[in-house]
Amino acid sequence: MSFISDFIDYLSVEKKETFLNLSSPFAVQDYLDRMPYLAVERDRSPLNVVLDGQCHCLDGGLFAALALWRLGFQPLIIDLVPEPGLDDDHVLALYQIDGYWGAVAKSNYVNLGFREPVHKTLRELVMTYFEHYCSVHQTKTLRGYTRPFDVSRYVGLNWAVDEVGANKLYYQHFYKRKPVSLIAPNIAERLNRISDRTYQAETLFTDLNWSFGVRPNH
Repeated sequence: MSFISDFIDYLSVEKKETFLNLSSPFAVQDYLDRMPYLAVERDRSPLNVVLDGQCHCLDGGLFAALALWRLGFQPLIIDLVPEPGLDDDHVLALYQIDGYWGAVAKSNYVNLGFREPVHKTLRELVMTYFEHYCSVHQTKTLRGYTRPFDVSRYVGLNWAVDEVGANKLYYQHFYKRKPVSLIAPNIAERLNRISDRTYQAETLFTDLNWSFGVRPNH
């Protein structure tokens, strides 16, 4: 694919070799996990994710979609949507094997990342994130998700290498879609806070300085 080849041409020999060695969804996840998570306001293109060696869930998700596309998967991303004003949303790059859904994701929280392709439906996959999706106030905040968004339809934006194009993709197209509800409002009102012990487990390896409601831009 010329779109992916053009992206690869921008890489140094070393970075090109690293990218071409991402031979599976799990390898893509491992690559993202080795980068620092920095929830800065800048939303990078996949090229700048590689060049800068850092990302957050949005630009990490788009990079993952590109890497999965090179492996022959349809490049799909979705947005996990929290209760408004209580948490960050979270972007997943999806993949399917024999009709079963899996996911790759960059997160500040250890349990919001990789999923094996064992889920029959998209909702089934998304619900695996529900108990782990919590705020710094120990509340369960996940409320919905968007339908799969095929980034290959927007190659005219040159989003793999052009950060302006990537931001047009993010904000003029990806974030314009209405989410599908996961739980009923009356159930949301009855949700329990997560226990102290569970919260300690969920935030293991987490830099809470980059969490919603704590980081400097909040």
